[in-house]
Amino acid sequence: MNLVRLSASYLRARALNTTLQVLLFALGIGTITLLLLATTQLDQRMRRDAQGIDLVIGAKGSPLQIILSAIYHLDVPTGNIAYKQAKEIAAHRAVKKTIPLALGDSYRGFRIAGTTHDYVAHYGATMAAGRLWQKPLEAVIGAEVAARTGHAVGAKFAGAHGLGDGGDAHEDADYTVVGVLAPSGTVLDRLVLTSVESVWAVHAQHQGIHDIENAAAQMKDEEKEYTALLVQYASPLAAAILPRYVNNNSEMQAASPAYETARLFSIIGVGTDVLRGFALVLVFSAALSVFIALYNALEERRYDLAIMRTLGASPSRLMALLLGEGMLLAGIGGLCGIALGHLFTELTGMAMRAAQQGTITGWVWLPEEFIVLALAVGVGALAALLPAWRAYRTDIAGTLARG
Repeated sequence: MNLVRLSASYLRARALNTTLQVLLFALGIGTITLLLLATTQLDQRMRRDAQGIDLVIGAKGSPLQIILSAIYHLDVPTGNIAYKQAKEIAAHRAVKKTIPLALGDSYRGFRIAGTTHDYVAHYGATMAAGRLWQKPLEAVIGAEVAARTGHAVGAKFAGAHGLGDGGDAHEDADYTVVGVLAPSGTVLDRLVLTSVESVWAVHAQHQGIHDIENAAAQMKDEEKEYTALLVQYASPLAAAILPRYVNNNSEMQAASPAYETARLFSIIGVGTDVLRGFALVLVFSAALSVFIALYNALEERRYDLAIMRTLGASPSRLMALLLGEGMLLAGIGGLCGIALGHLFTELTGMAMRAAQQGTITGWVWLPEEFIVLALAVGVGALAALLPAWRAYRTDIAGTLARG
C-alpha cells in the first residue's frame, strides 16, 4: 500500500478544497519568505555600504538624514559644510582619514558625487573600462548607471541641478565619461563620480568664474563647500572625543552610522513585525483549514478506513496516512509560498531599481528558507494530528456494522 499515492489521490479528488488550503499556506509562507529575503539583503547591503565609516559629518539637522544622504544616497543632505572647518576636522589627532563628498547635481536621477579616489578604494571597486578621473569634468560611472544610460568611455552628458529628475541642466558644463566601474554590490554602482573640484567648477559659473580647469584655484576658501565628510577614527578613544568636539565647536553635526542604522532598522522593524504577524495568522488559518478538512474527511472515510484495516492495514499505517495528507498539503503550500516569496522579492527589487534606490533580488537562496519550509510541514503535521489519532482508534466492527 503506497501511502503517498493514496494521499495524493484523495487530495486530487477534492481539488477545490486542496487548492484553497495550499493557497492559504502559500500566502503565509510567501509573506514570511519575502520579509526574510528583503530584510536580510537590505541589512547586508547597508552594513556593506557603511563598513569602515566611523562617523559622518554634515550640516546641522537630522543625524539620520545625514547618514541616509551621505552613505546610502537615499535622502537629501541637510545642507553644506564650510571647506575650512572640514579641513580642520581632517587635521584633528583623532582622525585617521577623511573622504569628502560634494553633492547637489544628478544625471537621469543618478547622483553626481564629487569626491576623491579614496572613495573608490574604500569600497574596493575596480574598473571595468577606462580609468579614474584626473581633471575637472571627467567622470566615472557606476555599473548600474552604465547599464541604465548605455554610456561607455567617451560619452558626454550634462548634469542637472538637484538630486532628482527635472532639474535645470548645466548645458555649458558637459562631463566626459573616462571610466566605468565593475559591479561592486555597493552604493558606487548607482553613482556618477567625479572630483570635488568638478562640482565646485560647475557651480562657480554662477559666481562669474568660467575657467573650469582653474575654477577651484580662483575660488576663495570661504566659497568652497563640502556636503559631508566621511571619517575613520585614529583610535577607539576617538569615538568619545570627536563627535562631541564637532557638535560643540563647529557649525557642523556628527552622526554615527552604526547608531543611526540601528535606529533605522528598529523603525522599520515595527512594520516588519506587523507583516510577519499577518503572515503567521495566514499560516495558522491554513493549519485550521487543514484540520477542519481532515477532520470532516475522516467522518466521510470511516468506512473506507475500516475496509483498509480488514485488508491488513495497521492502525499506525492509517494514522500515518492522515498525517501524510496534512504534511503533503503543507509541503506543497510551503514550496509554492517560497517560490511566491522569491517572485515578490524580485518584483520589489525591480521597483527599487526603477526608483534608483538600491536593489534586492529574488535570485538568492538563504539557509533559513529550509527552516521556513520545515515550519510549514510541521504546522501541517500538527493540524493533522487529531484526525490521525482518531483514524488510529477506528472501531472496525462498529464502523462496518453501521455501513
